[in-house]
Amino acid sequence: MADVETDKGRARKRPRGGRAYGHGPAEAAERAWTPWLVPVFVVAFVAVFVVEMYVNNCPDHAQPFGRCFARFLHRFSFQPIRQNPLLGPSSSTLEKMGALQWIKVVHQNQGWRLVACVWLHAGLIHLLTNMFSLLFIGVRLEQQFGFVRIGVIYLLSGFGGSVLSALLLMNSISVGASGASFGLLGAMFSELIINWTIYSNRVAALLTLLVIIIINLGIGLFPHVDNFAHIGGFVSGFLLGFVLLIQPRVGWMERDDLPPPSAQVTSKYKAYQCVLWVIALLLLMAGFASSSVMLFRGVNGNGHCHWCRYLNCVPTSRWSCED
Repeated sequence: MADVETDKGRARKRPRGGRAYGHGPAEAAERAWTPWLVPVFVVAFVAVFVVEMYVNNCPDHAQPFGRCFARFLHRFSFQPIRQNPLLGPSSSTLEKMGALQWIKVVHQNQGWRLVACVWLHAGLIHLLTNMFSLLFIGVRLEQQFGFVRIGVIYLLSGFGGSVLSALLLMNSISVGASGASFGLLGAMFSELIINWTIYSNRVAALLTLLVIIIINLGIGLFPHVDNFAHIGGFVSGFLLGFVLLIQPRVGWMERDDLPPPSAQVTSKYKAYQCVLWVIALLLLMAGFASSSVMLFRGVNGNGHCHWCRYLNCVPTSRWSCED
């Protein structure tokens, strides 16, 4: 996909039948944005992880679970595998640096943790997984829509994931940018829906996205994965996509080249796009406001949703969901 560019005041015409969903070789010249924000995010995440390991300083602390892993890294070596199989710092280091904890957010006025936790990762494997997702989804979206809108979606989705996680996962700590990455996935899904008529292979794209979403959310049903952050980020990004990624209907950019008067397009957006935009904006504002108020009032989200715990982990005979 690409924004329609203008050349000396004249709009380039879209091919009949709508644009193909995704970038193809013929569309390369139409890309309006060079992605830089997503790579900057990746560099920032890596830098923060390096700081985590520096602060952790495994060799200087007694380790009840055995020797530090990769001791040749000295101060930057990882906690013992038995303690942290993701190759990262201790939970106490993550708590010190801003991991999400309900009790500290609500009773110790540390609301900054709702944002700080997004920039932390539990280990090298956790970091690489999230960075791959960010690059795979984020670069493509930034190429099409620019850094401002994608940056807003990413950061607000991360915040939305943190709020839902704090409301429903009160006895654990949580870190990671998974919620923000799920927000980009949700935005990609809603962008396809709200701009449905301008794409030619939309059904195939929709089915592909649905499979990816179901698989990723399904993985979150395993133990020790914060699926509430994934769901909160996805829903936030899904609604933000309707609000920020709406595109003009086919023919609007080319209206100056169309023969007058009957063939000209008179409205920039279709009626269904305007309806979806308004509904999404209202739901977004209501959701952020109500969930934030509930959180800072110390409301236990599980008390209002007894079955929600099964969205985070499904117990089986092979594993338990108890912390």
